[in-house]
Amino acid sequence: MFKTLSIAAATALVPGAVLAQDNCADRATVIERLEGSYDESFSGGGLQSSEKILEVWHSEVGGTWTVLLTDADGVSCVIAAGTHWRDGLVEKAGIPM
Repeated sequence: MFKTLSIAAATALVPGAVLAQDNCADRATVIERLEGSYDESFSGGGLQSSEKILEVWHSEVGGTWTVLLTDADGVSCVIAAGTHWRDGLVEKAGIPM
């Protein structure tokens, strides 16, 4: 519940600038929280620019997911998060899901 509320407030800021500093921390601290509190693990990601990496984390158990943007200094910011994670969508009856 807390994660949902704090993320909802955080994501309201997203299209403008990267989230406010209180949604950012040292990557090790953020990862420790994702793994320990939400049972999330790294799912994938890639370079957003020469100095930023986009990371997707999710939990098979809890269904939560988090998207991080990590800079070259090792600071990660939560840019989106939610619930009801689903692995790869499947087309049924020719209708994309």
